[in-house]
Amino acid sequence: MSLKPLVWTAVGLFLLYLLFTVGAPFLLALIVAIFLEPLTLFFIKRFKWNRIVSATVSCTLFLIVLIGLIALLGVKIIGELIAYAKRAPQYFENASNFVKSLMDQAETMYRTLPPETVAQIDDWLTSLTDWVTGLVGTLSNSLFAFASGIPNMFIFFIVFLVAVYMFSFSLDTMKHSILSLFDPASRPQVEDVMNNLRKSIFGFLRSQIIISSLTYVISLLGLLILDVKYAMAIALLIVIVDILPILGTGTVLVPWGVYLLVTGDYFTGFGLFALFLFITVFRRIVEPKILGDAVGIGALPALISLYVGLKLVGVIGVFLGPLVVIIYNAARKAGLFQFKIKL
Repeated sequence: MSLKPLVWTAVGLFLLYLLFTVGAPFLLALIVAIFLEPLTLFFIKRFKWNRIVSATVSCTLFLIVLIGLIALLGVKIIGELIAYAKRAPQYFENASNFVKSLMDQAETMYRTLPPETVAQIDDWLTSLTDWVTGLVGTLSNSLFAFASGIPNMFIFFIVFLVAVYMFSFSLDTMKHSILSLFDPASRPQVEDVMNNLRKSIFGFLRSQIIISSLTYVISLLGLLILDVKYAMAIALLIVIVDILPILGTGTVLVPWGVYLLVTGDYFTGFGLFALFLFITVFRRIVEPKILGDAVGIGALPALISLYVGLKLVGVIGVFLGPLVVIIYNAARKAGLFQFKIKL
């Protein structure tokens, strides 16, 4: 393979990384605009409207539905998040004080042991204390970052909505501009790649929505059975954290369950551990299958792409890894990658 395809591949991967980071509102807006394109074309053909009017109507309908969903579900969840965030520092402080009290009690008990054993236990307790302190600090900082990030989220939302309208207005022009960059003989192949990408990417997004929705429902039902306060908000937090395949729901449920077991709430503590195990097994079994069926790649390549993407570029790689496989498959189906190994 010559150097030129490798350079273009590297540039493409870098642009994809930028789209999933600083360009996230525009990427999301482009996806929504593509999703709304059939409705826009329907208005153009049915009512003989021009693209500006048709795109404005379809985007406005999307905005109305989005605001309606936020009004129905978002207000309740946001209210629980605010109430939980107000009391969370007190929860963290109580947990830290409780662990410190246990450490002091344990210290009075093991001081009668041999010096070597005492030194070893001191090292263990110091490590445990540092871990608990770091965990409390991390959770507190996360809540603070979430609260301080609300203005940025609002700006993200406004930019996203404006970009949806702008992309919808010029989607056909953008398509022709992209095709004009290629030789006329290659344009049918490029159109095939774009069509395959559209189907696969929407399948990928649909699979993620299905998995996240099922995870939210399972988490919410489990928390309601355990009679946990702020169940809707905590279930949403679990879904957000569950995007991380390595940490996953354990970041929320495991420390919480340990604390409840130590404080004597065995029912809720064991219930949280059971919920954590159930969600973890559920995602590991269902996610590769749903993802593979939705985007047209096998369960094993889907799982490998998720893990490799996570290891290479972090959380963004969870989405970027499968997307790279999707792009490769789309290009291969269009005949852009037709090579065989000769011995």
